Amino acid sequence: MWDHEIRAMASTHAIIASSVFMATVLPAVFVPGFSVYGTHLVWLYSVSGAVTAVSVAVFWLLGITPPTKKHTLGYKLSRLFRSCLYFFLSCLFFHSVVVLYGAPLIESALETFSLAVLLTSLTTLRCLCVLGPSVQAWIRVFSRHGAMSVWDTCLQITVACTVVGAWLGAFPIPLDWDRPWQVWPVSCSLGAMIGFLTGLVGAPAWIHYHRKQLTYKSK
Repeated sequence: MWDHEIRAMASTHAIIASSVFMATVLPAVFVPGFSVYGTHLVWLYSVSGAVTAVSVAVFWLLGITPPTKKHTLGYKLSRLFRSCLYFFLSCLFFHSVVVLYGAPLIESALETFSLAVLLTSLTTLRCLCVLGPSVQAWIRVFSRHGAMSVWDTCLQITVACTVVGAWLGAFPIPLDWDRPWQVWPVSCSLGAMIGFLTGLVGAPAWIHYHRKQLTYKSK
């Protein structure tokens, strides 16, 4: 029933996953001594920027982003401002949550906020692309039986995989292994990225496999 949308979703996810790969490989050409561990913040912001730019472009070109009800310049600027504001507030939210889960409050504050930027780029940005700056729509999608389209279901899967991946990534940090990827917040960043990529691959596959059982009601 939704074969066309599932194919479009798979193509979109392949492009976004490719941007992650390129953001990991290309900096090695321009940044001396670049590595995911050694220059982790450079990698983190490179990936965040690539995912943000490619996601906005791809979702806009596919027409997934909900159209504006008004076509005035003032309304479009207001919508853009609210999207940027939500992005920033999401960074502060993730930063606060990570601190509450045990990250240093003052020490390594830059690293913690950088992780928050990455999580926002992988989750909140996707909400903005699919649903727009509408908190009511976000609450609907992440409530029980709130999905109204395959893209809503995809959003649920990718966001959940990213957050769970970041959470699981924190487990090796306290262990006395003395590995370079145990330095804060490398393992959490890698866990979030692995979870995100897992969601990109798993969401279209899961929706395709369960497409006959999925029913959506307009609300």
